[in-house]
Amino acid sequence: MRPLTEAETKTLFEKIAIYCGRGISHLITDANEGERHVFRVQKDRVYYMRESLANLATSVARDNLLSLGTCLGKFTKTGKFRLHITALPVIAPHARYKVWVKPNGEMPFLYGGNVLKAHVGRWSEDCPEHQGVIVLSMIDTPLGFGVSARSTADARRLDPTGIVTFRQADIGEYLREEDTLFTT
Repeated sequence: MRPLTEAETKTLFEKIAIYCGRGISHLITDANEGERHVFRVQKDRVYYMRESLANLATSVARDNLLSLGTCLGKFTKTGKFRLHITALPVIAPHARYKVWVKPNGEMPFLYGGNVLKAHVGRWSEDCPEHQGVIVLSMIDTPLGFGVSARSTADARRLDPTGIVTFRQADIGEYLREEDTLFTT
């Protein structure tokens, strides 16, 4: 595992900032745990872990180390960063904008559909258009993340079949993509 380059770090932080905003600083230094966290790259995948764990990993040969920490996503061949659903537990507590889905809208979302207005129980106020949002159940269980299709004010005027949030990833991917999600 190696540290990220400056360009990789910038690309990663730009992607995470879509969902967390200024909460990125909380990802690096978590006051609850009192320990610093770092990002490391193994092949094209980015992992998030405690700094002490990353220091221990230096004693293992790169060829023998498959993964360590939480996989946030991977860099594509064009240099863009794609968040995986495994990043949800990391970014959900620090999310700026959230959408809560009613129980009747959970299954359509988990099967890969977008969030419709009829399925929204509530949402964060003042959410702009094309901003990253975390999709939660009504009991605050993170279900996935996406991008807002409309601002909060515009979404209130939509008909019930209008799309409120475009799905980026959901926890149903653990089953739908189990063959390719963790392959190296």
